[in-house]
Amino acid sequence: MSTGNINYPPKNIYDPSSEKSPDYDHLILWMLCNNKSCTWADFNEEPMKIPGGTLSRHLKKLMALDYIEKISRGLYKITSEGKKKFHELSSAKRKIRRLNYPPRIILRRGRNYDHWILWMVYNNRYCKRSDFIKSPLSINQSSLSKSLNSLSMKGFVIKQDSKYLITQSGKVEYSKMLENYDLDRQTILEEESKRIREMTDKTLDFFNKYRIVDKHIQLQFLKMLLDFSFDKVKPLLKSEENFHKILLYFAMNNPNRYPEYISREEFSKFYKIKQTTLDYYLTEICEGKIYPVRFFELKSLSGEIYYLQTGEKLEKLLRIITQEHIANSTYINELQSNKEKQSVISIIDEVVNKILDESCGTILHTDFEEALRELLPSYIQYLTYKIESKKEMIDSYDKIEHIIWQNIAEVFEQEARHVLRDQYEEKIEEIDRLLESDPLNYDLYNMKLSTLIYFNQYNTILSLLDEMLDLFPNKEINLRLKKASILKKMKDPEGGLEIIEDLNNKYPKNHELQNFQAHWLKYLDKRDEAVKIIKNLIKNEPENGFYYDSYGEVLMYFEEYQEAIKKFGKALSLDPKAWYAYQTYSKLGICYKTLGKDDLASRDLTKAKEIIKHSAESISTDTRQQWLTIINLFLGNED
Repeated sequence: MSTGNINYPPKNIYDPSSEKSPDYDHLILWMLCNNKSCTWADFNEEPMKIPGGTLSRHLKKLMALDYIEKISRGLYKITSEGKKKFHELSSAKRKIRRLNYPPRIILRRGRNYDHWILWMVYNNRYCKRSDFIKSPLSINQSSLSKSLNSLSMKGFVIKQDSKYLITQSGKVEYSKMLENYDLDRQTILEEESKRIREMTDKTLDFFNKYRIVDKHIQLQFLKMLLDFSFDKVKPLLKSEENFHKILLYFAMNNPNRYPEYISREEFSKFYKIKQTTLDYYLTEICEGKIYPVRFFELKSLSGEIYYLQTGEKLEKLLRIITQEHIANSTYINELQSNKEKQSVISIIDEVVNKILDESCGTILHTDFEEALRELLPSYIQYLTYKIESKKEMIDSYDKIEHIIWQNIAEVFEQEARHVLRDQYEEKIEEIDRLLESDPLNYDLYNMKLSTLIYFNQYNTILSLLDEMLDLFPNKEINLRLKKASILKKMKDPEGGLEIIEDLNNKYPKNHELQNFQAHWLKYLDKRDEAVKIIKNLIKNEPENGFYYDSYGEVLMYFEEYQEAIKKFGKALSLDPKAWYAYQTYSKLGICYKTLGKDDLASRDLTKAKEIIKHSAESISTDTRQQWLTIINLFLGNED
């Protein structure tokens, strides 16, 4: 039921003339701007009566634009940006738009349309398609469509009422983009200041709520907030406040604050976040699986773990010291032409001691000496990879540096990257030799394809798939679906959709293809088209539970959890022992969890876990581990 004492807008706003549909964005923002908060029911029930699917889509879009935020399950409030947007929509006067265009230094650096568009949507409240087509940008229609689709799929830009706006992820990407241009320091500072001002209100609310007054923690947290986008974890970690708590944990356990420390157990209890959630994201972020930033763990004498962030001041200072001592030791060794030169191993031992002498007691507390000694091999290995990955060696120092680190890599590679590269080259050469004597062996081609996929050689994969299509026309569906999947990995899902649509036109009776197309449309946010296909499949095969499972998954993707539950239930009633039953129970549990029905969520997630346990032989190891990770996360997650 709707809560009492709610201010509702004038009837002409939520119930306009029959010829005109309500402006749902304006309506939702009006409600939230004129009330401290609103529940789902306030929008969904009398007198608003916004349809569930429509409400879900608009709430999702407004949250992506940072106009509203979800306080708790089914409860929403407006942000400072949302208030600005509301007043903009409410303004009766139409003002002449004066657009800000990118500076010449950006426009003259080739036709990097993605950068032009990012600059425009960041520095203007919104942009229309025509803004990019007219002078001074003059982007042609084809290139514009490609760039806008690419930016939308990456989550950097969102389309709202024929207007393009930047997302929070887009703002982070915009900041990184500026580093590609020789902008003066003041310009960069001004651009960063804009981003900081945008998040100030939300950050201050967080600090006030949890009484975070330590300036060092505040600054460390703010720097991380500029680097880490919530959008990256939003699909699973629904609460942005919990995301802030995870960043806060890193900020509170920075080596700079030693001996101040808070354990995971204490932090979880005090800040009310499940430790399973905290542990999971600490591990994923530390290992660089979510963001391109890594954290190295430093263990104090008493066992507390502190986190050294790459790119942050402490790590930069350590990098300078490490690089200098490695370079100096190598130079000295090369100058010893008349003496017996040191081995690379002895150089490393000497370098480690010098790094410890200079680092401990200056940039790091002396209590971290043993921890740093243990860390340095993997840290030097990390620097080795960074040097090796440089695509350009601009000056003489770059070339010398490259040679130095090549030698160091002999000790610290520990077979990892070199072994993988050697394995890749050897494997491809071996398969090619076998294909010379057996050129129509489909299994050999598949082996080559799998190897290329493992090493992310996407352009080579596309060429190989075209070659295989010519040789094995009877495998067309499988090969073209693989090609679509590779295009999706290459950030071209629309190209993948064209392949799938073409296959469906060619094989109209292949229901598996139609189901595949529905899921593809789901990822492209084309809900109605996806649902239409699945409804037709159910009409043709009403006793096939798999299509009900697909229907539920599409509805779940668009946050229509109540309806999704019905479809999942139908799938299980039709075939309770289907091969996909553990996935259906898992998705059911996630839906119940999102709706706050913890008992039902626990029941179905536990059921899914039991099925996986007793079906170990029929489920691949990777698939089993993937689903168990998701199940365990939701079983112990408060979100």
